[in-house]
Amino acid sequence: MKNVTVSVDDETYHRARVRAAEQRSSVSAVVREMLGKFAAEETEFERLKRRQQAVLARLKKRSARFSAGRRLSRDELHDRDALR
Repeated sequence: MKNVTVSVDDETYHRARVRAAEQRSSVSAVVREMLGKFAAEETEFERLKRRQQAVLARLKKRSARFSAGRRLSRDELHDRDALR
């Protein structure tokens, strides 16, 4: 477990201690929980990577029905949902 030093003004620290005590907790436990939630959120890179994998999976599924000799219909050619 790593230690993190955070600087806050005295009033903020005092209020945080009171609120933590009301919840039968400590300031450290509250900060630990908040950082845990923050770190668990999906990053922009992870969101885009997940989206890319979903698109590739859909394209792969569609490509199983596609061959070089098969002509696409006009609707298939202009299907925007396939790219999303």
